[in-house]
Amino acid sequence: MNKEIREVKNGVLQITTLTERWYARQTTDSAGLPIYEYVPSVTWIADYYPKGIGFYKWLADKGWDEAEALKQAAADKGSKVHQAILLLIDGGTIKIQDKFANSATGAEEELTLEEWECLMSFADWYKKAKPQIINREFVVWNDEHKYAGTIDLLCKIGEDIYIIDFKTGQHIWPSYEIQLSAYKYASRVNAKLAILQLGYQRNKDRYKFTEVDDQFELFLAAKKIWEKENKDTKPQQKDYPLEIAL
Repeated sequence: MNKEIREVKNGVLQITTLTERWYARQTTDSAGLPIYEYVPSVTWIADYYPKGIGFYKWLADKGWDEAEALKQAAADKGSKVHQAILLLIDGGTIKIQDKFANSATGAEEELTLEEWECLMSFADWYKKAKPQIINREFVVWNDEHKYAGTIDLLCKIGEDIYIIDFKTGQHIWPSYEIQLSAYKYASRVNAKLAILQLGYQRNKDRYKFTEVDDQFELFLAAKKIWEKENKDTKPQQKDYPLEIAL
């Protein structure tokens, strides 16, 4: 299905459609009655920031349809790798024949060899960096600027606190950097920001850990563009039965 509604944590709902993503949480109106508040996701807003000439050259070379197919395949790979990483962080062991949900179809699939290599590189980074896990895969909500997102990993490495985002691609686009800045201001944690690329093909480690600068002002600029382009956009809401029988 092109829409997914799931409870993330503590009454927070994540509502996903094919072209837009909202977070929702339950609150109350002036009369004390329960209502839901909806805000856009960090990744949706950050996507309105220019990705740079490299991305547009890649897009022109591939063509729109092929580029969209490649982006969907990359999202599916990233989702399965994220699921597997969470199991590892929580102390689990993963076997090569274990299955994880495809984000597009919902079908349970084994990891591809490319995804398995991403997992191997994460394990190598983890053993070398020795992060002390503070939290993983958790929702942050910015009440002032009205957005929300999900942080991959909050940890301590040495004496420093890091907010880390996992990526399975070979490039770091500018939108990734402002995405992390948005997480920092929503979490209210004084942390360094870093992107961990897994399955990286340009060095012998097969991963790349890159610290990025705090660029929250650029995120707010992207949010202004998002607001202009989506001023009349609202989450599509419709009631459906949970079961159907004849």
